[in-house]
Amino acid sequence: MPVDGSGVLKRKQMEDAASVLPESRELAQKQKVTEGSNGDCTSPMETEQETEAPLAIAARLGAVELSATLAGHTQRVWDAKWNPTGTLIASCSSDKTIRIWGRVGDKWECKSVLAGQHQRTIRTVAWSPCGMFLAAASFDATTTIWDRTDGEFECVATLEGHSNEVKGVAWSQSGQLLATCSRDKTVWIWEVLEDDSEYECLSVRSNHTQDVKSVVWHPTEELLVSGGYDDTVNIYRDDPHDWLCSDTLTGHGSTVWEVSFDKTGEQLVTCSADSTLKIWRRYHPGNPEGIVNETSASDPKWKNTFTVSGYHKNKAIYGVDWSADNLIVTGDGGNAVRVFQLAEGATLDEPKLELVAEKVNAHEDDINSVAWSPQAAARICATASDDCTVKLWRVGIPE
Repeated sequence: MPVDGSGVLKRKQMEDAASVLPESRELAQKQKVTEGSNGDCTSPMETEQETEAPLAIAARLGAVELSATLAGHTQRVWDAKWNPTGTLIASCSSDKTIRIWGRVGDKWECKSVLAGQHQRTIRTVAWSPCGMFLAAASFDATTTIWDRTDGEFECVATLEGHSNEVKGVAWSQSGQLLATCSRDKTVWIWEVLEDDSEYECLSVRSNHTQDVKSVVWHPTEELLVSGGYDDTVNIYRDDPHDWLCSDTLTGHGSTVWEVSFDKTGEQLVTCSADSTLKIWRRYHPGNPEGIVNETSASDPKWKNTFTVSGYHKNKAIYGVDWSADNLIVTGDGGNAVRVFQLAEGATLDEPKLELVAEKVNAHEDDINSVAWSPQAAARICATASDDCTVKLWRVGIPE
C-alpha cells in the first residue's frame, strides 16, 4: 500500500462520522479539563498540590534552572523534540502548527512556522535520524512528512490510513521505517521508499484494546514498543511473513502515556496515569535467571524490575525520557519536572532509582512531554505544556 506525496493511499471509510471525536477525548483521559476550557493561553488552570512523602531522595537535590522560554503557540503545546544534533527544536500544538526553534546568539527564536497541512491538533512530532525529515501526527487521522534537505521545510507526503486520531509517530534508528499509532487501537509500520517521499505500509497491528498513546523504536534494533489506554505495553518485531507482537507488558493500573529506552536498549521505562514509573529489563532466551517468554520461548521476556512511586503526588505522568548518561526525567499533571538516577548499588536486576533534582511549578499547567538534548554533556531538557509554552531547563546533579 504505497503512499506518495499527494496521498494516494486513502484511509478506510469510517464506520461513523462521529467516530473522530474532538480533542476533549484526549483531555478527558488526562482527567484535568475544566468545563469550558479549550486549551488557549488566556486562562491557565489551577492545579491542586497534594503532599505525599517521596520514598528515596538524594541527600542533596540538584538544581533545575530555567534556561529559556519559547513562546508563540496560541494553544496547548503537546510535544517538543530536539533534532539529532541538538541545534533545533520542533514543537506542535492544538493551534494546528509546528514551530521550529533555533539559537540566535544567546537566545532561542522561532525560525519557521509550518502550517496549513493539518485540520486539527498536531499531537506528536519526530525527527528522522539524519535530521532532514520531520514527521507530524495529527488528530485529523493523518501523518505528514516534512523535508528540509534544501534548507526550507516542505511537506512531501501525507500518510493516510488510520480511521481516527493519530497519537504518536517515531522513526527507526535506520531511518527506513516509521511507526504511527492511533485512537483506532492500531499501530502502523511504514517503510520509507527510495525517493524519501513515498511510504509503504508494511503492517497494521491491532494488539491494543484501546487508544494507543505512543510508539518508540529500540536505539539499535528494528524493535518497536507501544503504550496504550488499555494500561499495557506491547513489543513488536519483524517476522518473515509480517510484524508480530512478541511480548505484552502488564502491571500499570492506568493509561501508559510514554515509553523510553536506555542507551543500551536492554532496559526501558514507562510512565502512567497511575503516577508511577516502571523499569523493565530484557531477559534473553537461556538467561541464568530462568525467565521465559511464555508466549514465545524463542523471544526475550521483558520483566518489571523496579517501580517508582510516591514522588508524583497522585498526578498522572505524561512524559518520560531516559538520557544517554542514565538520567530519567519526567513531566506530570502537577506541573513538575523531576529527575531520577540510579542509586548507589543499583544493578540490572535491581535498578533502584532516587530523586536527584526537581522543579515544582515548572509550568503554569500540565507538562505533556519531556525530552533531553542529544548533547548529553549539557544536561538540558525541553518541556512542552498546556500553558502554551516550551521551556528549556539546565539540570545540575550533585556529585
